[in-house]
Amino acid sequence: MADKILTLKQSLWAAADKLRNNMSPADYKYVVLGLIFLKYISDAFDEQYAKAEAEGFDPEDRDFYTADNVFWVPREARWKHIQSSAKQSTIGVVIDAAMDAVERDNPALKGVLPRNYAREALDKRRLGELVDQFSNIKLNEGESEKDLLGEIYEYFIGMFADAEGKRGGEFFTPKSIVELLVQMLEPYKGRIYDPCCGSGGMFSHSEKFVEEHAGRVGDIAVYGQESNDATYKLARMNMAIRGIDADIRYGDTLHNDQHKDLKADYIIANPPFNISDWGAELLKDDVRWKYGVPPNGNANYAWIQHFIHHLSSKGSAGFVLANGSMSSQSSSEGDIRQRIIEADLVDAIVALPSQLFFNTGIPACLWFISRDRANRKGKVLFIDAREQGEMISRRNRELTTDEVALIAKKYHEFKTQDATYQDEAGFVKVATLEEIEASDFVLTPGRYVGFGEVAEDAEAFEEKMQRLIAELSEQFTESAKLEREIRENLEKIGYEF
Repeated sequence: MADKILTLKQSLWAAADKLRNNMSPADYKYVVLGLIFLKYISDAFDEQYAKAEAEGFDPEDRDFYTADNVFWVPREARWKHIQSSAKQSTIGVVIDAAMDAVERDNPALKGVLPRNYAREALDKRRLGELVDQFSNIKLNEGESEKDLLGEIYEYFIGMFADAEGKRGGEFFTPKSIVELLVQMLEPYKGRIYDPCCGSGGMFSHSEKFVEEHAGRVGDIAVYGQESNDATYKLARMNMAIRGIDADIRYGDTLHNDQHKDLKADYIIANPPFNISDWGAELLKDDVRWKYGVPPNGNANYAWIQHFIHHLSSKGSAGFVLANGSMSSQSSSEGDIRQRIIEADLVDAIVALPSQLFFNTGIPACLWFISRDRANRKGKVLFIDAREQGEMISRRNRELTTDEVALIAKKYHEFKTQDATYQDEAGFVKVATLEEIEASDFVLTPGRYVGFGEVAEDAEAFEEKMQRLIAELSEQFTESAKLEREIRENLEKIGYEF
């Protein structure tokens, strides 16, 4: 079944990619994701419509939908109406009208949905083909089409992030990183907060985690903020598709905190790395800077202190930062880090492998902060996962399911002080505050975990050298052949050197 769904996602992506033509991924992302959203809410509406008929209610009674948190979809926005116009040159006008109608009748979506499907640059034939593709999603009996559309939406967000490269990271955190954060924090119950929420991936995975572990989704409350207007709209659509009732607000979190009074039980975040000139001079006396005023040259320690400020008395935070945050002594960063460590708030640090992120080659790590450390005072868990992960493309790596589970297991053994926990040279180590102080309050895991065992090389030195020389000789021969071919091809078109 998993292979079937992946094949479906890939075929839909291929169809969507044909629509792009000369549009940038950043532009056509909203075109495609908006269309998926429209299909999703229409399918949910159709399910509720059938339920109303089966139970003897008026299927056109709007209250029957809103009572079950289903968006009311007016006639001109229902998918059957859109599909009937798929082969018409007016399909763009029809979709724009549908978006207007949905926003008009659902105040919660006001200003969120994309428009301009009627623009001249958008190929109407391919747009109609994409409508037909989404119309023909076939599922096995008993499966929910709208749930699958939620998966497709998430898959497309990841693909768009990959297509956009550096810019893609502004709205997307790779799946394996989100899964690791969620499995380590285990947000079963309480208030979940992401002050730089992008397209809302942290929230959707938290919701999945609760469902998969037999918890009740209604036991968590979701709060977020996003400073990019277009990405904020993506998050709102993502939450609607997931059926997550999230309080997501628009604005610059550091300068215009929209959740000032919130004390969260879990904070899961991937703030922008190493942002300079972020306006520190305007916030010198901010109440959040309990451990020191962060420098204007880097916002990392502004984010860390923002997270700490918003934690409840039992709260925990897990977040992504650049590796420099673990060791920097620039400006006041070393002093701030020392005070946070001495306050016994740092629970764990995980060094991540390279090439995990679409938007940056900067090495990254995970910080875990907790106010509830009664059974592990004076101790910090260090995990060096730099050698883990597998390549999923020429550019990107991801942590495997087993690796995520292993890292999370080590963290939970540490948190519960499980007797089965053991340090592993080169991988995991529990260090005391005294050890950290002796290392000048640097939190780089490699400094504490040491080196793992090196496998013995059974190949004799002379044999290895002969083998390597033979391989190098083959490579030189191939290189010379390619050089000749290139010269010959250049000569054929009039370029000789």
